[in-house]
Amino acid sequence: MTATSIISEISVVIPLYNKAAEIGRTLGSVLRQSVQPREIIVVDDGSTDGSAEIVERMASPIVRLVRQANAGVSAARNRAIEMATGRWIALLDGDDWWREDYLLQMARLIERYPDCGAYGSGFYVDNGRGLVVGDTPQIEGVVNFFEESMRRYVLIPSATVVRRDLVIRLGGFPVGMRMGEDQYLWTRIARVADVAFTPMTNVVYLRAASNRSAAIYRPEQSEFSLEDLYDESASEISNEYVARVALGKAIVESVRGGTQAAQRALEFFSYNKMSHRIARKVRFFNTLPVALRPTVSAIYNWLAWAIARKGI
Repeated sequence: MTATSIISEISVVIPLYNKAAEIGRTLGSVLRQSVQPREIIVVDDGSTDGSAEIVERMASPIVRLVRQANAGVSAARNRAIEMATGRWIALLDGDDWWREDYLLQMARLIERYPDCGAYGSGFYVDNGRGLVVGDTPQIEGVVNFFEESMRRYVLIPSATVVRRDLVIRLGGFPVGMRMGEDQYLWTRIARVADVAFTPMTNVVYLRAASNRSAAIYRPEQSEFSLEDLYDESASEISNEYVARVALGKAIVESVRGGTQAAQRALEFFSYNKMSHRIARKVRFFNTLPVALRPTVSAIYNWLAWAIARKGI
Protein backbone atom coordinates (compact mmCIF):
# COMPACT_ATOMS: atom_id res chain seq x y z
CA MET A 1 0.00 0.00 0.00
CA THR A 2 1.13 3.55 -0.66
CA ALA A 3 1.16 6.20 2.05
CA THR A 4 -1.90 7.90 0.54
CA SER A 5 -3.89 4.67 0.45
CA ILE A 6 -2.88 3.94 4.04
CA ILE A 7 -4.26 7.31 5.16
CA SER A 8 -7.56 6.37 3.54
CA GLU A 9 -7.64 3.47 6.03
CA ILE A 10 -6.89 5.61 9.10
CA SER A 11 -9.68 6.54 11.51
CA VAL A 12 -8.90 9.41 13.87
CA VAL A 13 -10.27 8.94 17.39
CA ILE A 14 -10.75 11.93 19.72
CA PRO A 15 -12.18 11.50 23.25
CA LEU A 16 -13.70 14.77 24.45
CA TYR A 17 -14.50 15.98 27.93
CA ASN A 18 -14.75 19.69 28.78
CA LYS A 19 -12.19 20.95 26.28
CA ALA A 20 -14.09 23.96 24.96
CA ALA A 21 -10.93 26.07 25.02
CA GLU A 22 -8.93 23.60 22.93
CA ILE A 23 -11.13 21.31 20.81
CA GLY A 24 -11.51 23.80 17.95
CA ARG A 25 -7.77 23.89 17.34
CA THR A 26 -7.46 20.13 17.87
CA LEU A 27 -10.15 19.19 15.38
CA GLY A 28 -9.06 21.91 12.97
CA SER A 29 -5.54 20.45 12.91
CA VAL A 30 -6.96 17.16 11.65
CA LEU A 31 -9.15 18.80 9.04
CA ARG A 32 -6.08 20.67 7.75
CA GLN A 33 -3.99 17.53 7.21
CA SER A 34 -2.26 17.45 3.82
CA VAL A 35 -4.08 14.18 3.14
CA GLN A 36 -7.44 13.65 4.85
CA PRO A 37 -8.11 10.51 6.93
CA ARG A 38 -10.95 8.11 6.33
CA GLU A 39 -12.98 9.56 9.21
CA ILE A 40 -12.77 11.48 12.47
CA ILE A 41 -14.77 10.07 15.37
CA VAL A 42 -15.25 12.41 18.33
CA VAL A 43 -16.83 10.83 21.41
CA ASP A 44 -18.11 13.49 23.78
CA ASP A 45 -17.89 11.93 27.24
CA GLY A 46 -20.58 13.97 28.95
CA SER A 47 -19.05 17.44 28.53
CA THR A 48 -20.82 20.27 30.34
CA ASP A 49 -18.97 23.25 28.85
CA GLY A 50 -20.26 23.29 25.27
CA SER A 51 -17.40 21.25 23.81
CA ALA A 52 -19.72 19.07 21.71
CA GLU A 53 -21.47 22.11 20.27
CA ILE A 54 -18.12 23.44 19.04
CA VAL A 55 -17.56 20.17 17.18
CA GLU A 56 -21.04 20.38 15.67
CA ARG A 57 -20.34 23.86 14.34
CA MET A 58 -17.20 22.62 12.59
CA ALA A 59 -19.31 20.77 10.04
CA SER A 60 -17.40 18.25 7.92
CA PRO A 61 -18.58 15.11 6.10
CA ILE A 62 -15.78 13.06 7.68
CA VAL A 63 -16.52 14.09 11.28
CA ARG A 64 -18.78 11.87 13.38
CA LEU A 65 -19.83 13.19 16.79
CA VAL A 66 -21.09 10.70 19.35
CA ARG A 67 -22.40 11.70 22.76
CA GLN A 68 -22.40 9.51 25.85
CA ALA A 69 -22.80 9.87 29.59
CA ASN A 70 -19.49 10.40 31.32
CA ALA A 71 -17.67 7.07 31.52
CA GLY A 72 -14.01 8.08 31.30
CA VAL A 73 -11.44 8.44 28.56
CA SER A 74 -10.90 4.70 28.07
CA ALA A 75 -14.60 4.07 27.50
CA ALA A 76 -14.73 6.98 25.05
CA ARG A 77 -11.72 5.73 23.09
CA ASN A 78 -12.99 2.16 23.07
CA ARG A 79 -16.38 3.22 21.76
CA ALA A 80 -14.80 5.19 18.93
CA ILE A 81 -12.45 2.33 18.06
CA GLU A 82 -15.38 -0.09 17.91
CA MET A 83 -17.24 2.29 15.59
CA ALA A 84 -14.24 2.96 13.36
CA THR A 85 -14.10 1.49 9.87
CA GLY A 86 -10.40 2.08 9.25
CA ARG A 87 -7.62 -0.46 9.54
CA TRP A 88 -5.54 1.84 11.74
CA ILE A 89 -6.49 4.17 14.59
CA ALA A 90 -4.76 7.53 15.01
CA LEU A 91 -5.28 8.64 18.60
CA LEU A 92 -5.58 12.33 19.46
CA ASP A 93 -6.57 13.91 22.75
CA GLY A 94 -9.01 16.80 22.73
CA ASP A 95 -6.40 19.41 23.67
CA ASP A 96 -3.38 18.42 21.58
CA TRP A 97 -2.88 19.10 17.88
CA TRP A 98 -1.06 17.99 14.75
CA ARG A 99 0.92 19.81 12.12
CA GLU A 100 -0.39 19.32 8.59
CA ASP A 101 1.89 16.43 7.56
CA TYR A 102 1.45 14.26 10.66
CA LEU A 103 -0.80 11.63 9.07
CA LEU A 104 1.39 11.48 5.97
CA GLN A 105 4.44 10.99 8.20
CA MET A 106 2.76 8.14 10.09
CA ALA A 107 1.45 6.53 6.90
CA ARG A 108 4.98 6.44 5.53
CA LEU A 109 6.13 4.78 8.76
CA ILE A 110 3.40 2.16 8.38
CA GLU A 111 4.39 1.67 4.74
CA ARG A 112 8.00 0.94 5.78
CA TYR A 113 7.10 -1.29 8.75
CA PRO A 114 3.68 -2.78 7.89
CA ASP A 115 3.67 -5.60 10.45
CA CYS A 116 3.88 -3.53 13.65
CA GLY A 117 1.10 -3.22 16.18
CA ALA A 118 1.80 0.42 17.11
CA TYR A 119 3.60 3.40 15.62
CA GLY A 120 4.95 6.32 17.63
CA SER A 121 6.21 9.77 16.75
CA GLY A 122 8.32 12.52 18.23
CA PHE A 123 6.46 15.50 19.63
CA TYR A 124 6.75 18.95 21.11
CA VAL A 125 5.57 19.87 24.61
CA ASP A 126 3.79 23.22 24.89
CA ASN A 127 4.57 24.24 28.46
CA GLY A 128 2.72 27.56 28.25
CA ARG A 129 5.89 29.49 27.51
CA GLY A 130 7.03 27.83 24.31
CA LEU A 131 7.63 24.48 22.61
CA VAL A 132 10.14 21.99 24.02
CA VAL A 133 11.09 18.83 22.14
CA GLY A 134 9.93 15.70 23.96
CA ASP A 135 12.53 13.21 25.13
CA THR A 136 12.15 10.38 22.59
CA PRO A 137 14.33 7.99 20.57
CA GLN A 138 16.21 9.75 17.79
CA ILE A 139 16.48 6.93 15.24
CA GLU A 140 13.61 5.79 13.03
CA GLY A 141 12.67 2.13 12.87
CA VAL A 142 11.45 -0.76 14.97
CA VAL A 143 12.41 -0.19 18.61
CA ASN A 144 12.58 -2.29 21.74
CA PHE A 145 9.59 -0.59 23.33
CA PHE A 146 10.29 -1.62 26.91
CA GLU A 147 14.00 -0.81 26.92
CA GLU A 148 13.44 2.58 25.27
CA SER A 149 10.47 3.43 27.49
CA MET A 150 12.55 2.98 30.63
CA ARG A 151 14.50 6.09 29.57
CA ARG A 152 12.28 8.16 27.29
CA TYR A 153 8.86 8.44 25.66
CA VAL A 154 8.03 6.09 22.78
CA LEU A 155 4.23 6.19 22.73
CA ILE A 156 1.92 8.93 23.95
CA PRO A 157 -1.73 8.94 22.80
CA SER A 158 -1.69 11.99 20.51
CA ALA A 159 1.45 10.76 18.74
CA THR A 160 0.43 7.11 18.32
CA VAL A 161 -1.25 5.06 15.63
CA VAL A 162 -2.39 1.53 16.49
CA ARG A 163 -3.71 -1.42 14.52
CA ARG A 164 -7.44 -1.56 15.13
CA ASP A 165 -7.88 -5.34 15.01
CA LEU A 166 -5.09 -5.88 17.52
CA VAL A 167 -6.47 -3.31 19.97
CA ILE A 168 -9.91 -4.91 19.80
CA ARG A 169 -8.43 -8.39 20.28
CA LEU A 170 -6.56 -7.18 23.37
CA GLY A 171 -9.71 -5.66 24.86
CA GLY A 172 -8.93 -1.98 24.26
CA PHE A 173 -8.11 0.56 26.93
CA PRO A 174 -8.85 -0.42 30.56
CA VAL A 175 -12.19 1.17 31.38
CA GLY A 176 -12.29 3.03 34.69
CA MET A 177 -8.53 3.31 35.12
CA ARG A 178 -7.76 6.98 35.74
CA MET A 179 -3.97 6.97 35.41
CA GLY A 180 -1.73 4.63 33.46
CA GLU A 181 -4.47 3.49 31.08
CA ASP A 182 -2.33 4.33 28.06
CA GLN A 183 0.70 2.43 29.34
CA TYR A 184 -1.55 -0.49 30.22
CA LEU A 185 -2.51 -0.90 26.55
CA TRP A 186 1.01 -0.15 25.26
CA THR A 187 2.33 -2.98 27.45
CA ARG A 188 -0.18 -5.45 26.11
CA ILE A 189 0.53 -4.44 22.51
CA ALA A 190 4.32 -4.49 22.85
CA ARG A 191 4.29 -7.96 24.37
CA VAL A 192 2.72 -9.43 21.23
CA ALA A 193 3.78 -7.10 18.39
CA ASP A 194 6.62 -4.83 17.27
CA VAL A 195 6.54 -1.07 17.75
CA ALA A 196 7.96 1.35 15.16
CA PHE A 197 8.97 4.92 15.87
CA THR A 198 9.93 8.07 13.99
CA PRO A 199 11.60 11.07 15.68
CA MET A 200 9.83 13.51 13.32
CA THR A 201 7.93 16.10 15.39
CA ASN A 202 4.53 16.97 13.93
CA VAL A 203 2.60 16.70 17.20
CA VAL A 204 2.15 19.29 19.96
CA TYR A 205 1.23 18.05 23.44
CA LEU A 206 -0.39 20.79 25.51
CA ARG A 207 1.05 20.31 28.99
CA ALA A 208 -0.89 23.19 30.50
CA ALA A 209 -4.27 22.21 29.00
CA SER A 210 -7.45 22.48 31.03
CA ASN A 211 -8.82 19.37 32.70
CA ARG A 212 -5.75 17.16 32.25
CA SER A 213 -6.83 13.85 33.83
CA ALA A 214 -3.35 13.23 35.26
CA ALA A 215 -3.69 16.44 37.28
CA ILE A 216 -6.89 15.31 39.00
CA TYR A 217 -6.67 12.48 41.50
CA ARG A 218 -9.65 10.38 42.43
CA PRO A 219 -9.47 6.81 43.76
CA GLU A 220 -9.52 4.14 41.09
CA GLN A 221 -12.85 2.45 40.44
CA SER A 222 -11.91 -0.13 37.85
CA GLU A 223 -11.71 -3.88 37.47
CA PHE A 224 -8.33 -3.30 35.81
CA SER A 225 -5.03 -2.72 37.58
CA LEU A 226 -1.39 -2.36 36.59
CA GLU A 227 -0.78 -5.30 38.90
CA ASP A 228 -2.59 -7.45 36.33
CA LEU A 229 0.27 -6.87 33.89
CA TYR A 230 2.92 -8.59 35.98
CA ASP A 231 3.71 -11.81 34.15
CA GLU A 232 6.42 -14.26 35.21
CA SER A 233 6.53 -15.65 31.67
CA ALA A 234 7.06 -12.22 30.09
CA SER A 235 10.43 -10.54 29.61
CA GLU A 236 12.07 -9.09 32.70
CA ILE A 237 12.33 -5.67 31.08
CA SER A 238 8.59 -5.60 30.39
CA ASN A 239 7.89 -6.29 34.06
CA GLU A 240 10.38 -3.58 35.00
CA TYR A 241 8.49 -1.17 32.76
CA VAL A 242 5.19 -2.04 34.41
CA ALA A 243 6.76 -1.43 37.83
CA ARG A 244 8.10 1.95 36.72
CA VAL A 245 4.69 3.03 35.42
CA ALA A 246 2.95 1.83 38.59
CA LEU A 247 5.40 3.56 40.92
CA GLY A 248 5.13 6.77 38.92
CA LYS A 249 1.38 6.55 39.33
CA ALA A 250 1.87 5.89 43.06
CA ILE A 251 3.66 9.23 43.40
CA VAL A 252 0.58 11.04 42.09
CA GLU A 253 -1.68 8.95 44.32
CA SER A 254 0.40 9.76 47.38
CA VAL A 255 0.58 13.48 46.60
CA ARG A 256 -3.21 13.60 46.23
CA GLY A 257 -3.77 11.78 49.49
CA GLY A 258 -3.93 8.17 48.32
CA THR A 259 -1.45 6.91 50.89
CA GLN A 260 -2.80 3.37 51.01
CA ALA A 261 -2.87 2.97 47.24
CA ALA A 262 0.71 4.23 47.02
CA GLN A 263 1.81 1.84 49.77
CA ARG A 264 0.17 -1.07 47.98
CA ALA A 265 2.13 -0.24 44.83
CA LEU A 266 5.37 -0.10 46.81
CA GLU A 267 4.73 -3.55 48.19
CA PHE A 268 3.50 -5.23 45.02
CA PHE A 269 6.18 -3.81 42.74
CA SER A 270 9.04 -4.25 45.18
CA TYR A 271 10.45 -6.81 42.74
CA ASN A 272 11.79 -3.98 40.58
CA LYS A 273 15.54 -3.55 40.12
CA MET A 274 15.55 -0.39 38.02
CA SER A 275 13.15 2.04 39.71
CA HIS A 276 14.49 2.35 43.25
CA ARG A 277 14.73 6.15 42.98
CA ILE A 278 11.03 6.39 42.11
CA ALA A 279 10.14 4.05 44.97
CA ARG A 280 12.12 6.23 47.40
CA LYS A 281 10.18 9.25 46.20
CA VAL A 282 6.89 7.45 46.90
CA ARG A 283 8.05 6.59 50.40
CA PHE A 284 9.14 10.19 50.97
CA PHE A 285 5.74 11.62 50.03
CA ASN A 286 3.96 9.00 52.12
CA THR A 287 5.84 10.26 55.19
CA LEU A 288 4.70 13.86 54.71
CA PRO A 289 1.46 15.32 56.09
CA VAL A 290 -1.17 15.03 53.34
CA ALA A 291 -1.79 18.78 53.31
CA LEU A 292 1.88 19.47 52.60
CA ARG A 293 2.38 16.98 49.77
CA PRO A 294 0.96 19.04 46.83
CA THR A 295 3.18 22.03 47.65
CA VAL A 296 6.33 19.92 47.93
CA SER A 297 5.45 18.10 44.71
CA ALA A 298 4.83 21.34 42.83
CA ILE A 299 8.23 22.71 43.85
CA TYR A 300 9.96 19.46 42.92
CA ASN A 301 8.23 19.25 39.53
CA TRP A 302 9.01 22.87 38.72
CA LEU A 303 12.68 22.33 39.47
CA ALA A 304 12.75 19.07 37.48
CA TRP A 305 11.17 20.79 34.48
CA ALA A 306 13.48 23.79 34.71
CA ILE A 307 16.51 21.49 34.75
CA ALA A 308 15.45 18.91 32.16
CA ARG A 309 13.00 20.91 29.99
CA LYS A 310 11.93 17.71 28.32
CA GLY A 311 9.43 15.89 30.52
CA ILE A 312 5.68 15.61 30.36
